[in-house]
This record gives sequence, structure tokens and C-alpha cells, in this order.
Amino acid sequence: MHITGQMLIGSRDVTGSQAAIRGIDPATNEALDPPYNGGTQDDVNTACELAAQAFRTYRKTSLEERAGFLEKVAERIEAIGDALIERAHRETGLPLPRLQGERARTVGQLRLFARELRRGDWIDARVDCALPERQPLPRSDIRLQYIPVGPVAVFGASNFPLAFSVAGGDTAAALAAGAPVVVKGHSAHPGTSELVGRAVREAVQECGLPEGVFSLLFGSGSEIGQSLAKHPAIKAVAFTGSRSAGVSLMKTAAARPEPIPVFAEMSSINPVFLLPGALAQRAADVARGFVQSLTMGAGQFCTNPGLVIGLKSAELDAFIQAATEGVKNADSATMLTPGIYSAYQQGVEHLKGQAGATLLAEGKLDSDRSNQCQARLFTAQADAFLAKPHDLGIEVFGASSLVVVCDDEAQMLQLIEKLEGQLTATLHMTEDDTELADRLVDALELKVGRILVNGYPTGVEVCDAMVHGGPFPATSDSRTTSVGTAAIYRFLRPVSYQDVPDAVLPPALKRANPWGIPRREA
Repeated sequence: MHITGQMLIGSRDVTGSQAAIRGIDPATNEALDPPYNGGTQDDVNTACELAAQAFRTYRKTSLEERAGFLEKVAERIEAIGDALIERAHRETGLPLPRLQGERARTVGQLRLFARELRRGDWIDARVDCALPERQPLPRSDIRLQYIPVGPVAVFGASNFPLAFSVAGGDTAAALAAGAPVVVKGHSAHPGTSELVGRAVREAVQECGLPEGVFSLLFGSGSEIGQSLAKHPAIKAVAFTGSRSAGVSLMKTAAARPEPIPVFAEMSSINPVFLLPGALAQRAADVARGFVQSLTMGAGQFCTNPGLVIGLKSAELDAFIQAATEGVKNADSATMLTPGIYSAYQQGVEHLKGQAGATLLAEGKLDSDRSNQCQARLFTAQADAFLAKPHDLGIEVFGASSLVVVCDDEAQMLQLIEKLEGQLTATLHMTEDDTELADRLVDALELKVGRILVNGYPTGVEVCDAMVHGGPFPATSDSRTTSVGTAAIYRFLRPVSYQDVPDAVLPPALKRANPWGIPRREA
């Protein structure tokens, strides 16, 4: 499979006519061929109209047909082989083993959604049979199922060129729901996106599905993305990226004649709470694991531990000393793009300039390579953080973290109140910390989507019980998740059928239950 620099609009290869983007090797700043010329409004219209046409057929496919399609997409991605990993490595600077693991996660979540489809309980079929003899009034026969909302616009993410991109979790969830997808490929890895896009399109063709089930567009700037969010055929948007871009899409979608939901994952600093019992037993071990989590992938994870909170004590001092040494000894790593590197440097300089913040450590620097992330560790007293949480509590996308020292437990709880919404919160604790941990969890439930104990927030398991979401600005809708099988519900809506003849009912609600799915019946 070769890359051509073209967009994939349904079954056609289309060369754009707007300004070109190129992948860049971030380790050398070398521009990579081929160029990808951006699309036009006409290209957006064509992709969206094809998706709308495909929706009429695709939403009616059986659970087995859709599951087989997702499995075929996984097979086609695996069939690309090493060429996919090598191109992704050149465009992102991510290590080969990391990318191989990410490919496994990508195809694994496609297959997980295939299993979810066959299980059928996500349809949430409900049957309230007629009660004609009920007094004082009879009850009609009322049945409910969830159906897809319509075509979905998916935005590829910079930091996961496979698992959160063209065929990543958003696309997998939408396709599983029965919704065609129009992807806006990320400008950081267009070649990787084209390779995966061609694999998806091959699966569409092999499964005999309408061509508009999948399209891939490119474009510099925000024009293509904004046009997708505005297009009347698009019924939902899935986005992973910066807060400013996510909020811009939310405003656009809300201002449409028919407003639509935007499921945006945007900003999080993922606080880590160090409780006294844990520090007394294993301060050095906790520090070692924290530094590994902080520096993993140059800190370019949405779940990176950007804030550490502990109570003033000799044990917290021991953690800070061990973490400081760990950061000083940490090798630098190539960041995804020159733009992300520049933003990281600006974030670090912002923290350096804040009264009350003290730089404790800087990591090593490989001056022979470009766009190198030096890890940084800062500290501040809780009083300073509480005085200006929006200055000290900013997300710095990269390997930077701030340790906040609290005078007492009340101050620790007060700090939680000042936090914005987060994806995760972590507690390091022992049995002796149970009383404090219970109070912290009670407060953190209102602030985060996932609470961890004695672990580290980096690494998000793709499974039924996972929540990768949280209150704003972590995400735009705290009721949803972008990872795990529950992600399918973002692209579904409920419909009730009252006194509808069995011959007209959809398969999930027919009296014979031909799909054999679980149903709630009364």
C-alpha cells in the first residue's frame, strides 16, 4: 500500500486544491513527502452528502454485518505491516515499540466493539407489553431501542496517530453505532492517516457497504474542521485536542440552526494525592513511578500527572528529593511536532515566571536532536496555588509537573474545590489513610472521570468499565467516555414505538427477538 497525498472521499482519491500540509520528522525538522493539499467546501459537501446517503443503508445493517466490518478494518490495518509503523515513527518521533503497542490497541478496540455489537445489550431494548384490561386506563404496547444519531465528524489527535486518529476509538464507536464517519486527518501525521484510511476504505468495499460510510479529508488551519461542524448532514462531532480548538467547535455546533453535540476531550492535569501512610512506607518507590509516568512519551499524554499534592512532612520532603533526582536524570525525548515543542516551552516559561512557583529540576537535554522535551519539576505552597489556581494549575502538555505542599488536610480539600474538571485523580494510600481517602474520594467524584489508587494515570485500559472523560474542561460532556465500550452511547439516541405492528417493528424489538439480544420486558 502506497501513500499518494490524496484525500479519500468515499470511493474516490481526490487531490486537494488548497494550501498543502506535510508530515515533519520532529527529530530533524525534515519535511516529508508527499504534500497533502487541503480540501475545499465542495469536498466537505461531497463527503458529508455521501455519508448522509450511506446512513440510510448502513444504520439498517445487522449486528453481525457491522461486527464483521469492524473486524475487517482491523485485519486491513494489520495487513499494512511495518510500513505503517515506520511512517508513523517518521511523522511523530514516537518509538517503534510504542507505535506497535498503539497499533495493537487500535485493532483491539475495533474487535472489542465487534464483540459489543454481537452482545446487543447496548441497544437497551425495552418492552412494556400492552395491558388492555388495566384500570382505570389500559396501557399501550410500548417498546424502546437506541438508534444511531447520523453521520459523525471525527478529528484525529496529535498524540495518538493510530489509537485516537483515523480508525481510533471515536471512529470505532461511531461505526459500531451505525453512524458513517467523515475524518479530519491531523496535520501532524497525514501519511499515517492515509495508510489507515485506505485500510478502512478497503474494508468498506470488501463488506459491500455504501462508499459514504467513510471519508478522509485534510486541510491546514481550521476551515475544514469548522465546515464539518457546520454541515447539516453531520449530527455529532468527536474531537481530541486543545481547549481552544474544542471550545471553538462547541460554539460552532451550538450556533447551527440544528445544534449538535460535540464530544471534545481537551485539558487535564490529573492530580496525584500522596497520603501520609503511603509516603511513610514507600516515598522513594512512589517517586520513581511518578517520574516514569511523567516522562513517558515525553509527557504527551492527556493523563500525564501534571499536579502532585501532599501534606507538609519529612516524608513528603523525601518524595520531593527522590522525584527531583529522578527528573534530573531523565533523558530528553522528541516531541510530536515543532508546534507542540514550542507550546511546551511557553508553558514551562509561564510557570517559571509565576510568583510562588519554584523550579526544582530540569532533565537532560540531547542537543543533537530537534524538539527535545526536557522534563521539569516545580513546587509551590498550597497558599500560592489557592491564590491563583488558573496560573499555577495550567496544563503544560509535556513532561512538567508541580508539587503542591499543603499545611493540613483541610487545605488539601480546599485545593480540590479550586481544581477544574479532570480526567483522572490518583491516591497513593495505605489502610491507615482510609479515613482521609474516603473524604478525598467524596470530593473528587465531583471533579474527575476516573479515580485510581496506588497507580499512575498514564495508560488507559480499553474495556467495558473504563471512563475516559470528566467535567469541563477535561471534556465537553461529563456524561460520556471516549474510551471503552460505553463510548458507543455518544452516537446513539432513544426511540419509542407505541402500538407498532410486529411486521413494522425493527428486529431488536420484534416479538420473536430474532437477534437474540437481552431485553428488559414487563
